[in-house]
Amino acid sequence: MRNPCASSAAATRKVSSQLGGLRSTSASQRRALQDVSITRTGKPIIRVQGGRSSLGGKESTFRLPLNSAEAVHGKVIPPQSLELQAFWAAGQGCTVVVPYREEMAKRHLKIAGDLGRVVFMEHDLRNTQSIEESVRHSDIVYNLIGRNYPTKNFSYEDVHVEGAERIAEAVAKYDVDRFVHLSSFNANKTSPSEFCRTKARGEEVVRKVYPETTIVRPAPMFGFEDNLLHKLAGVTNLLTSNRMEERFWPVHVIDVAQALERMLNDDSTAAETYELYGPKNYSMAEIADLVDKEIIKHRRHLNLPKSILKPVANILNKVLYWPTMAPDEVEREFIDQKVDPRAKTFGDLGIEPGEISNFTFHYLQAYRSAAFYDLPPQTEREKREEKKYLHVIDDQ
Repeated sequence: MRNPCASSAAATRKVSSQLGGLRSTSASQRRALQDVSITRTGKPIIRVQGGRSSLGGKESTFRLPLNSAEAVHGKVIPPQSLELQAFWAAGQGCTVVVPYREEMAKRHLKIAGDLGRVVFMEHDLRNTQSIEESVRHSDIVYNLIGRNYPTKNFSYEDVHVEGAERIAEAVAKYDVDRFVHLSSFNANKTSPSEFCRTKARGEEVVRKVYPETTIVRPAPMFGFEDNLLHKLAGVTNLLTSNRMEERFWPVHVIDVAQALERMLNDDSTAAETYELYGPKNYSMAEIADLVDKEIIKHRRHLNLPKSILKPVANILNKVLYWPTMAPDEVEREFIDQKVDPRAKTFGDLGIEPGEISNFTFHYLQAYRSAAFYDLPPQTEREKREEKKYLHVIDDQ
């Protein structure tokens, strides 16, 4: 009769020998010379083909918004969509460090990469030690922090200038290879908007502390959870000023995230300034017309003079605890987007931006009523046919 203990011991020795063979095989694997790249500061990094379980690549720090409910870098930028860059980096084998302020704002990023690829670190924008802890081991740092409206805790100056300066100082202290700072379109020290003035001062501060900073100025963005298409499609966007005549080049947030991804691996983008904007110029009223046609509803807007709307917005911003409208947002409605001709664009990164009219159906279908929900978007032929006719309403 066969001894079961002896059989078990033999099986254990067999498994151990197999594991030992695997260890020796793994240990004997070698990297080719082309698998190693040297960063701008002389740090060696192992190149990997990418994938959820890849090991290697760069360590990236993404400093995300102060609050998941606020807009980033301006009134029309979707914060969650910008975090696509964190997903892409984790999928390429990079270790992604995500400093966070609110527990619920970062939980969806847990599945961005494999176990250990996405690291969360609690931080405070006024706590220098927490900032340094989150960037000290990184190869590239993205600063996506911004404030669209002032609160009792954070003013525009606190976030756009002082906060950005602390982050840049931490990056310089630990000799991080790359620093990408997201600013905003129309950043100008002489602007009537405090938001735009502080954004411009923030650019100067980070460049003074860390001269190799890459500055990115995205135009108003559209996408999931944005503050442009969804704001115009909702029923709460009632009060406006300047008759919605402000003009800008709306840009798809996916294109901006792709541009940030290109900067991750292209050191030639260091110390450059990029203006990222869409291919076509629109007024806010023209985009509102696109939205109305897509949702097959008419959203009404009440135009008020700036002298009346700014005090009203100031009261609402102080009394209500949820974001409504800030006085500076009213001021920005009277400022058209201006593009710096010296800055680089999507073309320098090899990216062709998408046009907003091609995405309205994708993002706004949920706002349709049940009677029109399954109605497909207009074809190019239907759009051309619609332009041939002038609809006249005879009131007589």
